[in-house]
Amino acid sequence: MRLTCLLLLSLALTVRSASLTDVTGRVVEIEKPATRVLLGEGRFLSAIALLERDDPAAKIAGMLGDFPLVDPAGYRHFVTAFPAVAKVPTFGRITEDTVSVESMVALQPEVAVFGLGGHGPAAHSKETVEKLTAAGVKVVFIDFRSDPLVNTPKSMRLLGQIFGREAEADEFVRFYETELERVASRLKDVKHKPAVFIENRVGLSDDCCGTMAHGMMGRFIDFAGGDNIANALIPGEFGTLSLEHLLAVQPEIYIGTAIGSKATAAGQTMRIHLGAEADENTARESLRHALTRTGIDQLTAVKNGRAHAIWHHYYNSPLNVVAVQVFAKWLHPELFADLRPEETLKTLHTRFQKLPQAGVFWISLTP
Repeated sequence: MRLTCLLLLSLALTVRSASLTDVTGRVVEIEKPATRVLLGEGRFLSAIALLERDDPAAKIAGMLGDFPLVDPAGYRHFVTAFPAVAKVPTFGRITEDTVSVESMVALQPEVAVFGLGGHGPAAHSKETVEKLTAAGVKVVFIDFRSDPLVNTPKSMRLLGQIFGREAEADEFVRFYETELERVASRLKDVKHKPAVFIENRVGLSDDCCGTMAHGMMGRFIDFAGGDNIANALIPGEFGTLSLEHLLAVQPEIYIGTAIGSKATAAGQTMRIHLGAEADENTARESLRHALTRTGIDQLTAVKNGRAHAIWHHYYNSPLNVVAVQVFAKWLHPELFADLRPEETLKTLHTRFQKLPQAGVFWISLTP
C-alpha cells in the first residue's frame, strides 16, 4: 500500500499541468511531459530529434506521411539512425485533404502539433482543430516555415515544454540565436544589398519561375543582407515570376532550391541533387545542368558564376540558421570570408542530436 502511494506521488510530481502560448497566440493547457504526440508534418521529427535525442519516435503517436514522400533520402538516413521511426503510424500522405480527424483521434494522442501552414493540418484548419479539441486532444501550433527566423526559437521552446525537455530546448535556442547574431552583427553598416532571385523547387515543373518572398527562404535573403526581387511583386510567402521579368531585372545572384535525388541527377531531369545522399561532384553537375534551361542560361548571375543551390527542406527546419549563414557568404563573400556554416552544421549534429552528419546540402556553380 505504502509503495503504491509513493509511486502515485512520484507520478504526480513528474506529470504536471502547463499553460502554453503557441505561435498563433492561443493559450493551451497541457499535461506535461506528453507521452503521445501527433505531428502534423512528419518532417517535424528533425525538431524532435534535437530534444528527444536517444529516440525521437518514443513519444510520437502518429504523424503525417509526408517525410518519406517529399524527402526520401532524408527519411532513409533518419530511419537508419532511429529504426523506431519506421514503425510510427502515419495518417494521410502529403496534403491535408488526405487526412481525417477520425484517423488522428484513433491514434489516441494527448497533443497534436501543427504548423502555421504547409502540407498537413494548419492554422486555417478551424474545423479540424475544433473536432480534435472536442475529442480531448490539445492542439499546439509551431512554425519553421512562415516566419522561420522569428518563430524557430518560440517553436523549439514550445516543443521543449510539451516533451518536458525545456533544458535541451533552451540550449538549442541559445546556440541558434548566437549563430544568427554572427550574421546580423556584421550587416549593420552594409550599404549595398545585392539583388537575389531564389527559384523554388527547381525542375519540379517546366514552368518558370517559382519563387519565395515574404516567408520561407525569402526571409533568409532579407536577413542575410540581400534584396529579394520577388518581395515587390509577390504579396505572400511564395508565387511565380515571369522569365521575361527575370531577364529584365537581371539579379546579381541566383539561388535554386534542390529537390532532386541520385536517380534524377544524371541529366534525366532539371532537378538539383542535394541532401543526405548527395556528393559534391554530382550536386554541382546537377546544378550546372539545371542552369542550361532556356532563359536561365541568359542570367548575368549565371554567366558571372554567382549561381548556387541549397537543400530545399531548410525552408521548414529548425536547422535553418545554417542556410542563413550560407546565404550570407554567397551575398557578401568578403564580409563573411571567415564564417563557416559547415562547422555550424557539424555542431548541430554532434552537440544537439544523435543523427550522424551525411551528404551535401549546398553547392555553388564555381567551386
